[in-house]
Amino acid sequence: MNFMRAIVAAGLVAASTSAFAADITGAGATFPFPLYSKWADAYKKETGNGLNYQSIGSGAGIKQILAKTVTFGASDMPLKPEQLEKDGMIQWPQAMGALVPVVNLEGIKPGEMVFSGELLGDIYLGKVKTWNDPAIAKLNPKLKLPGDAITVVRRSDGSGTTFLWTDYLSKTNAEWKAKAGSGTAVEWPTGVGAKGNEGVAGNVSQTKNSIGYVEYAYAKQNKLTYGAVINKAGKTVLPTVAAFQAAAANADWAGAKNYFVILTDQPGEASWPITGATFILMYKDPADKAASGEAIKFFKWAFAKGAKMAEELDYIPMPDSVVKLIEKTWSADIKS
Repeated sequence: MNFMRAIVAAGLVAASTSAFAADITGAGATFPFPLYSKWADAYKKETGNGLNYQSIGSGAGIKQILAKTVTFGASDMPLKPEQLEKDGMIQWPQAMGALVPVVNLEGIKPGEMVFSGELLGDIYLGKVKTWNDPAIAKLNPKLKLPGDAITVVRRSDGSGTTFLWTDYLSKTNAEWKAKAGSGTAVEWPTGVGAKGNEGVAGNVSQTKNSIGYVEYAYAKQNKLTYGAVINKAGKTVLPTVAAFQAAAANADWAGAKNYFVILTDQPGEASWPITGATFILMYKDPADKAASGEAIKFFKWAFAKGAKMAEELDYIPMPDSVVKLIEKTWSADIKS
């Protein structure tokens, strides 16, 4: 089933047909939306309970959970422990995935074009302006590169995807770090803005000679041409589940306070360098404890039964050892 066909502009997932059971409500990151859609569909069929998830970007999702208009927020940028403590919230990673650079270039196939973090930073700085620039040609000597101007596509909304992308650029390009830095929103030196992973994918697919960044599931579902990337070990790697898992394997979830882990630019010859986790945010002492309990049931079900569905969409399920830690966190910290 193609779950993306069902996406409406607001990004609503499954709705409950029961007049007696309210939907679980959440809002935030577009990065995990294909996965949450698939989980929601299966969960509804199994339990009859619906999930109303607004795919509006991490920044907007954080605002909604802070305003207490949803039961959970979702963000690809983990909140710092001190902010969570101040707001009386907890967070945990629900799944891991990866970002990929995507291009719309005639005659270029998926995985053929090679990028480095430094080159991607220079493109997004506006320093590398054409596709046949020597910096691109040096990494791609066998490709026939056009002399056309590069159309840079980036997110217009506050986005955890942007946080992961700019965090990676900051780690690999010193000038990017100095001039733009990292965050859910930055002062972009160049580029055309688009809303959500959906918007960037759509813009790149419709714009010749463009480049953008999206979660891998969006690249696959929209049949976009993704690039290979040179990782921290100097190896050229393709976006594959094995490469995402290699990056995720280095994560020290047990040793991280409030699960504050960022997975970009991990060591290892096989590691995909733009890997990240997507997080759930909830209150320790929720105003609606029944709704909070229903949300936890959904996330517990997703951990128990959703791993295969995650892998089918090229996300990485959380390891069992981490799931056990998260379930202990729920028991200890969330009042029911």
